[in-house]
Amino acid sequence: MFKIAKANFAAPFAPGSLAFNSHDPDLLSQFCVSEGWTGDLSSGLIKLGQWSTMLHGLSASECGLLSLMHCYDAQDRARILDLFEQAATTTSSFCYSTMTLGANGHRQPIFCVGESIAADGKHAGSLVGVFLFPRFKLEPGSQLATRQ
Repeated sequence: MFKIAKANFAAPFAPGSLAFNSHDPDLLSQFCVSEGWTGDLSSGLIKLGQWSTMLHGLSASECGLLSLMHCYDAQDRARILDLFEQAATTTSSFCYSTMTLGANGHRQPIFCVGESIAADGKHAGSLVGVFLFPRFKLEPGSQLATRQ
């Protein structure tokens, strides 16, 4: 899944769209680890939290985009890079899912949802988002589903 959409921050949310009263962070944490991240388009630095740093196999919480994507499934890297390039040039919302490939051969699903403010005369440009890591790992060579 790879998705980018132009964001219209001036448009109001649909009536009742924020009225869902079942927000339960404990339910989310039962099924996945979630952690926010930010990106500065002027410097190219992405800042991750402790879990995201570890689950991406990085040694430091600040990195560049290519370092972040190094552990992603090779088939997804070009499409994810394209998403980030689009997000950097147009204020937008985006999401993707892929697998991180651990040193021990285990594959960890990862979901990312984020939004950007593109660089213009007033802003240097920034990214903000959240990573979701389901609380399971796949054995080496396994897949979540086969394509037909």
